[in-house]
Amino acid sequence: MTDRVVGVAMNGVTGRMGYRQHLLRSVLAVREAGGVRLPDGGRVLPEPYLVGRSEQRVGEVARRHGIERWSTDLDAVLSDPGVEVYFDAQITSAREAAVRSALAAGKHVYAEKPVASTHAAARDLAKLAQASGASNGVVQDKLFLPGLLKLRRLVDSGFFGRILSVRGEFGYWVFEGDWQPGQRPSWNYRAEDGGGIVLDMFPHWHYILENLFGRVRAVTVRTATHIPERRDEDGEPYEATADDAAYGVFELDGGAIAQFNSSWAVRVDRDELVEFQVDGTHGSAVAGLRECRVQHRTATPRAVWDPDAPDLADYRSQWQRVPDNQEFPNGFRAQWELFLRHLATGEPFGYDFASGARGLRFAEAGLHSAATGTRVELDWEDEA
Repeated sequence: MTDRVVGVAMNGVTGRMGYRQHLLRSVLAVREAGGVRLPDGGRVLPEPYLVGRSEQRVGEVARRHGIERWSTDLDAVLSDPGVEVYFDAQITSAREAAVRSALAAGKHVYAEKPVASTHAAARDLAKLAQASGASNGVVQDKLFLPGLLKLRRLVDSGFFGRILSVRGEFGYWVFEGDWQPGQRPSWNYRAEDGGGIVLDMFPHWHYILENLFGRVRAVTVRTATHIPERRDEDGEPYEATADDAAYGVFELDGGAIAQFNSSWAVRVDRDELVEFQVDGTHGSAVAGLRECRVQHRTATPRAVWDPDAPDLADYRSQWQRVPDNQEFPNGFRAQWELFLRHLATGEPFGYDFASGARGLRFAEAGLHSAATGTRVELDWEDEA
């Protein structure tokens, strides 16, 4: 029975996601809980070493949480023998170079998605990591959220029978920045800075589809830039050059069809900001990030189409809520704990750079489909 302290260099924790989800709710939460318990009774304890470009911002975060080690010199941090893991939550365009440096320095790497800006670059990183023997992982947080875990429970139990279709609805209205500040950083809307909803959200859709329903075999996508001009963080107008909405049809192994609408220019009329409806021969489910409702074929009411009469049916009341039946930790923390346990024990970790590269290939296929107006087939046999 042994305890192991793992030094984790964390780059990008002054940003909203890096700070709230990865530092505060994951690494610090695990450390405060005494680490991740291992099968032999020991524990693995992450020790953060903060790194970033702004001395003022990184130093302020470190002081706020009593973190002794922090720096603005990435090379110096990577040369520290006490650092075993490099984590990256920077802007996408800065991630690839930093990850390459970390692999060259012999570090294990865990990174936000997408791990690079292109499929080719992500696949190259996967090969570099494999050749070096470094453990590597990409954040796929949605798989660890309560709604998706309940959906996985239904899939694994055979609840749906033969799955026919999956429909995803995601999005909300991001203010243009004139009369109200936008809720997302301006680079998200500039293609030259790696922005766009396809690059941001399609890697999420890919790992959800791949892990729950099967490989995507063909992609047909239409994109749009519905809001052509926005204002940045300083209130200055700029041209939105990236897609802010995407409408896709994805053909899956086994014949199921998935339809996903993704938009930062839609007003929400859903229970959650993202919902997935799965229809099968034996039952259907609607899952969000937290909740999941089902309707089995034995409880499916007879619907009748009659446009000349009022429809008095309360359709939502005809669904049954799936109970929690377990405690659900923060999704980001759950995946961090799996990665730390993988480092300590060598047990399999399926969310590696290769899976991240497949997500980028899926996104690029969507962009190609939108640009050419064609259906794009995907052959995964040559993927790492």
